[in-house]
Amino acid sequence: MIVLGLESSCDDTAAAIVRHSPDADGVVLSSVVVGQTDLHAAFGGVVPEIAARAHAEKLDLCVEQALEKAALTLAEIDAIAVTAGPGLIGGVLSGVMCAKGLSAATGKPLYGVNHLAGHALTPRLTDSVSYPYLMLLVSGGHCQFLLVHGADRFERLGGTIDDAPGEAFDKVARLISLPQPGGPAIEKAALNGDPKRFALPRPLLDRPDCDMSFSGLKTAVLRARDKVIAEKDGLTVQDQADLAAGFQAAVVDVLAEKTRRAMTTYMEQAPADPALCVAGGVAANTAIRHGLETVSNENGARFIAPPLALCTDNAAMIAYAAAEQSSLRGPDDLTLSARPRWPLDTNQPSMLGSGKKGAKA
Repeated sequence: MIVLGLESSCDDTAAAIVRHSPDADGVVLSSVVVGQTDLHAAFGGVVPEIAARAHAEKLDLCVEQALEKAALTLAEIDAIAVTAGPGLIGGVLSGVMCAKGLSAATGKPLYGVNHLAGHALTPRLTDSVSYPYLMLLVSGGHCQFLLVHGADRFERLGGTIDDAPGEAFDKVARLISLPQPGGPAIEKAALNGDPKRFALPRPLLDRPDCDMSFSGLKTAVLRARDKVIAEKDGLTVQDQADLAAGFQAAVVDVLAEKTRRAMTTYMEQAPADPALCVAGGVAANTAIRHGLETVSNENGARFIAPPLALCTDNAAMIAYAAAEQSSLRGPDDLTLSARPRWPLDTNQPSMLGSGKKGAKA
């Protein structure tokens, strides 16, 4: 089965082609991602209207490039997959309408895919992980612990009740006058900082569950910054580094401890091949990866972090998720709707908060 995937849920326009076989590993034949960082740079964050227009302008070009790189034609594609939510509704709608047009024109079956399912199933594509496994999805718009029992069965153990970690990194970077995107900027600055100089909180560690909160941590950084500015009439480079290091250390501690609790629940199921998987742009942070890998080793589980190109938003994960789910459900028709919210675990209440990079699910 050869699937063309489209992704446009936030600020990356992507198309990819994946070959899937039930008795063999998935193969990414091509993957094209066009970012929008320059378009949003002047605004300090993603502007939904600008993002949606850029998706509408670039999607067909990305499809052409993906087909060219895979040396295939549309006639040789077996199915078309698209992110149908959750995300910024204008961007999601751009992708859904493009996919509908391709499906109507070619007669190929159409599959609407949950963006979070794409991330959650990526370790199956990259490392052939066996079910069940524990997934930490940690990105600019989402942060959830998921027990992945199957291609369409996800159990949420907890998540962030406000800002996702990536969103918090961006906001803190702006607070201490570091460039965007905030994740790489803070990680670089933290290399020369003292993480113990500022006494920053570790929110919700007093609660025994797997839920997280990063909004209060961001506010604590703001107050620490204001105190330094009041004393020195400004921030030095070392002040920036120390604030960045302290913030990053707090995020690592929270993620590691909450992961430890999620691992306890997961290991109670006695998985045959235990694995802790992580996906999302924040997974690129070296300190966070080290903290999570330590927890994984403590529990005798494999630690799996897909390559960065497949950790961040991409269309290969959407195509692969559709291929995995195609044996469990039929295709969608042209009434497929774009959804700003779409929880993976429908047995749990939706997470609170809207978030800069899309609605929490």
